[in-house]
Amino acid sequence: MVVRPHCGGGKYRSSSTFLIIAVACAVLAAPARAAECPRINFDTWLEGVKQQAAANGISQKTIAAALNGVTADPGIISRDRSQSVLQQSFEQFSGRMISPDRLRKGANMLKRYGSVLERIEERFGVPAPVLVAIWGLETDFGVNQGGFSTIRSLATLASDCRRSETFRAELLDALRIIDRGDLTSSEMKGAWAGEIGQTQLLPSSYVKFAIDVDGNGHRDLIHSTPNALASAANYLKGYGWQRGQGWAPGSANFDVLQKWNASQVYTKTIAAFATRLAQEP
Repeated sequence: MVVRPHCGGGKYRSSSTFLIIAVACAVLAAPARAAECPRINFDTWLEGVKQQAAANGISQKTIAAALNGVTADPGIISRDRSQSVLQQSFEQFSGRMISPDRLRKGANMLKRYGSVLERIEERFGVPAPVLVAIWGLETDFGVNQGGFSTIRSLATLASDCRRSETFRAELLDALRIIDRGDLTSSEMKGAWAGEIGQTQLLPSSYVKFAIDVDGNGHRDLIHSTPNALASAANYLKGYGWQRGQGWAPGSANFDVLQKWNASQVYTKTIAAFATRLAQEP
């Protein structure tokens, strides 16, 4: 099976989905649309975002802290326009992603966070192997979350005409995350397309599904593994995860995994990794 981009409407949640689908669509559309993007004054554009944020109830303190001095990053636009489209079969992709080392680490994480994962499954119905598989594939268990400024990345992508409305909405949600005290703007670093945290949620999903289970008052999915895992479970439950049911292709829960990532290859890899982890002693 080959990953094929779907260029329809809707927002994609995870870093891998943006890389596989949104970038693919951008690459396919770029020759026809490159001439349509007018040159803008970024500073003037940013003032408009500040006004919109204030009109949406975001505090001036947050607006100033997050947006003052922000500049466009040409490297983000370059990444967005020049990434190659992933064309790998499930066998190729899963063979690379479910490496012996990652499988070993995943088995260790199941044991290390066993009690946390048990409580999460009791509350949300999502089994530990599924959550650990997602965690491992997205950020190698929190190690590789990305070092790009989320605000700068989203502001850069939002100022580009191709998907401006989508990324402008994500930028406003990133400001909401800061405004409610979950993260500071300087802490908010992640993937180049704006995904945040150990399981790589876009700000819109972060706002909707992030929860605080470690009790410190912050829905911090960057530093808190329990929060990140529980929020991923909350996301899956929100899209209809069925407690006690399997996740193999063709099942209702596999369809829910496709809400996490629209790529069949990626989703099948999550399911295969979770199955392997479930078989670990």
